[in-house]
Parts: sequence; C-alpha cells; structure tokens
Amino acid sequence: MKKVNQKRQPTKRRPAFGNAKAPVNKKPRQNDRLPETHKVEHRPQSEDEPKHVNIISGRNNVIEALKSECSINKVYIADNIMHAFDAQIVELCELRSVPYQRLTRAKLAQLAGDDNRGIACELAAANYLEVEDMIALAKGKDQPPLLIILDDIEDPHNLGAIIRTALCVGAHGVIIPKRRAAQLNDTAARTSAGAFAYMPVARVANLAQTIEQLKSQGLWIVGADMQGKTCWDCDFSGPLAVVFGSEGKGISRLIKEKCDFLTSIPVRGAIASLNVSAAAAVILYEVAHARCE
Repeated sequence: MKKVNQKRQPTKRRPAFGNAKAPVNKKPRQNDRLPETHKVEHRPQSEDEPKHVNIISGRNNVIEALKSECSINKVYIADNIMHAFDAQIVELCELRSVPYQRLTRAKLAQLAGDDNRGIACELAAANYLEVEDMIALAKGKDQPPLLIILDDIEDPHNLGAIIRTALCVGAHGVIIPKRRAAQLNDTAARTSAGAFAYMPVARVANLAQTIEQLKSQGLWIVGADMQGKTCWDCDFSGPLAVVFGSEGKGISRLIKEKCDFLTSIPVRGAIASLNVSAAAAVILYEVAHARCE
C-alpha cells in the first residue's frame, strides 16, 4: 500500500494552471523563457521602433547605403568572408571615411540576426523625413508631387517592395503611420533592394490629418480600392497622393472617405485581387505613364 501511495503523490501537484503555485524545481519552468528568446531572434516590431531598427544587413543594402547620403556609424563584416565579396564595401568605407569592423559570425548574428549574409551596417538614424520635405523635393525638381500613403500595411516585405516601386516610378516620398503598421526595419530595407537609401519615408501620427494638409497644398488623393474606377480610365496627371490599404482589410473607412476618388485594377482571372505590393506596382506605373504624356 505504501508503494501505491507514493505513486499517487504527484497527482496532488498537477493543478499548476489556476491559483496553485508550481513547485520551484519543476522542469517546465525552463520553457517559460522560450517565448522571450523567440522574440529576440525574430525582432518583432513594437509600437515605436524595433531594438535594431538602425541595423541593416546584406551586401546590396550596405553598398547602396554607402553610395547614398545615409549617415552610417559603422559597417560590420564577417571575419571569414571572401575578399572578393567585401572588397567593394571596404573601398566605399574608406572613400566615405566610415569605420568598419570584422566580427565573428556569432557576433554578427547577435547584432544583425542570423540571415545577415556576412555584412551589416549601423545607420546613424532611420531614413525618416517630414512630409513638407517631400513637397519641397518635388518643387525643387519642378515636378508635380507624387506621394504614396500606406494605410496600416503590416508586412515589412510589402513595405520594402512598395518603396522600391516608388523609387522606380519617380515618386517623391512614402508616408506611413507611426503605429500599428510596418516600419522601416531590416526586413523592409532588404526587400527594397537598397531603394530605402534613396526614397524619403515619413512617419505621421494621424493619416487623416496628413491627407487634409496635402489637400490644402493642392494634392489630389486617390485611393486604391476594388470598387473604384478602373485605373485605365483615371486622370493621374497633376499633384497626387495614392493611398494603398492594409493586406487584409484594404483602406480604412475614414481614409477612404477622405479620398477624392477611387481607382481599381481590372482583374480577369478567378482570383479577385492582387497582393498590395503588386497592386501598387500596377497603379503607380499607370500614374507614371499618365504623368509622362
């Protein structure tokens, strides 16, 4: 009977999910640290900015950052990387008087994540400007302003892809919300293939107020929406700001009401819509085509 009682004793310690406290030496306590470790590895975005928002990685990203006017604190290079792979970066660092340091793969992974491609750099500040600077940039080029407004785009891959398209079509800036949206982090920078270093990006606290300010300066606000007029039949000439909504819900109701008109992409296949970055590429090139005529 004593042996049976000894086997049943652990059942008294099972309820650790309610008010009962788990034993101090309970092994599952080690798993309590796993979520925290998971967060550090994937560097999720907070409402403000990620811990390493100013660290970008990848050879092409670093090269474009060095070629642009980005203020760079330091470049980091893996110590076992081939000379032919980092020769151009070292040359650019010396040309711009940017310090560079060789680190072990483990140290570089701690700084820039595991997928760093052997090269990373620390920017002095994220490439955020004011909306007024974008308007001034367009005026300085004697061009009607073309801005892109992103309404709660959540995926940094989409943000990076749209920044790349915006640069290719000659846009003067991209506007994103400060909260509840993808920010200009390493993932967005890498997806932009270096375009982040040249494309002005502004973060605003209130998109609705920003749209009203743009209207007061003569810009037309166009929303990309499935219920809008086909982009083949819209007039995109003149000062313009094009709004693209979030991946799942599209443009929010308030922002849609503030648009001067809506535009859509004709779809012939079984799937009714495109990914937001693909849709942005189609519409923005229609805009670029109209502005070249």
